[in-house]
Amino acid sequence: MFNIATVPKPAGQGLSQDGLSLLTPGELLSTLQLPTPAWTQDWAALAQTWNNLPPDAHLKDGGHYRKRRHACYVQDMATGALVQTPHRAHWQPTDYNALHGGFERWFDPVEPSVAAAPAWTQLISAFGGLFAGVQAVPEWYVEAHQFRIDTVGGVGRPTPEGAHRDGVNFVVVLLVSRHGVKGGETRVFDANGPHGVRFLMQEPLTALLLDDARVIHETTPILPADEGSPDGYRDTLVLTYRAGGFQAP
Repeated sequence: MFNIATVPKPAGQGLSQDGLSLLTPGELLSTLQLPTPAWTQDWAALAQTWNNLPPDAHLKDGGHYRKRRHACYVQDMATGALVQTPHRAHWQPTDYNALHGGFERWFDPVEPSVAAAPAWTQLISAFGGLFAGVQAVPEWYVEAHQFRIDTVGGVGRPTPEGAHRDGVNFVVVLLVSRHGVKGGETRVFDANGPHGVRFLMQEPLTALLLDDARVIHETTPILPADEGSPDGYRDTLVLTYRAGGFQAP
C-alpha cells in the first residue's frame, strides 16, 4: 500500500488498490479528459477568484488565516447532469471533525460566475464520473470548497482539526496556487494501520484523490518563506463526493 511515489497507476486503479491517487497536472488533464487548451485557459481565469474569498468566521482556534467559499451540487450518474442546490450549511459530525463538527457552518457561497463556469462544472462532473467507475452510485452529493490559507498572522493551518476523515466517499484536494510559503506537507495514512506517505503539493493543478473510508489525511502548517514578506498563501479546491445525501444534523 501507499506506493504512489514509485509505481504510478491509473487513478481508478490507485483508488481501488491503495485508497489514494496523486495526479500531476498533466495526468489530471488526461485522466479527466478535460478539453485542453480551452479548459486550462478558462481555469487560469477562475484561479484568480481565490483573491475574492471572505474570511472563515467559524475557526475555533481563534485564528484568522483561512478564507473560503462553499457550494453544493447533485450529480445524476445516469444522465451526467450536475445541478447546483440552494445554498446550504456545511455540517460534519464530531466523529470526523472534533474541532469544527457538530454544528452548522454557513459560509459565503461560491460566486455565481464561478459556480456556473464551464471549467468549474466540467471538473466537478469529470471527477464524479471517475469515482463512479470505482464505486457505482446513482447520484453523488458534492460539496465544493474554495480555500485560501495565508500567513499574514505568522502561521496558517490548512487542517486545524489534524489528521481526519471527512465522512464522505471520496475527497479531492486540488492545488490552485502556492505563493511565498514554506511547509504545507500533505500526509496520508492508512486508517487501519501505520503506513502512510507524505509529500509537498507545489505545482498548480496537482490533485490528490482519496477514498475517505480507507485513509486519513492532513496538511502541516505553512509559514512565510521570507520573514520580511508575511503575505504568503496556499490556495486549494476541496471537493467531496458522498452517496445517499449530504451530511446533516
